[in-house]
Amino acid sequence: MSISAVQLAYYRSEYREELASFDLPEEQLQFTALPLQSLEIALTDPQRYPIVIQAQQQVVGFFVLHTGDGILSYCDYTDATPSKVMLIRALLIDSKHQGKGYARTAMELLPAWVRQQFPQIHELILVVNERNQAAQRTYTVAGFEDLGHRPIGPAGLQRMMHYFL
Repeated sequence: MSISAVQLAYYRSEYREELASFDLPEEQLQFTALPLQSLEIALTDPQRYPIVIQAQQQVVGFFVLHTGDGILSYCDYTDATPSKVMLIRALLIDSKHQGKGYARTAMELLPAWVRQQFPQIHELILVVNERNQAAQRTYTVAGFEDLGHRPIGPAGLQRMMHYFL
């Protein structure tokens, strides 16, 4: 897939209908929320930035970038100061678009996009459930590093992954 076929964009209200139609297999719902759940929280928190993943002008995925005080507990696992760290939350690809490389491509695009939009950020972090092997492979291929940090999350043991900008 051409990396230019995938784009990242800030959420706009015209994307809401597409996001509302997203579906996930039951086994994936234990690891993430559907977009509207995460979106409602993000829209009330100025330190969260809802992002859509588009392919051929269609919304195929969603995630939230989070900065500030809400990520302080994650910053215990990084050498960067909290003001220079951004957490990636709630990444998902709609079930009808999975298996096409959109998540990997979006994560490959994200570092350059963050450098442009948030030049003060020096490190991206995310946590992925230890049991979510497919997501771990996606992040590793996209250049995220597992430095061995294992926080406990609501669904059990997590693997923290880092991308240094």
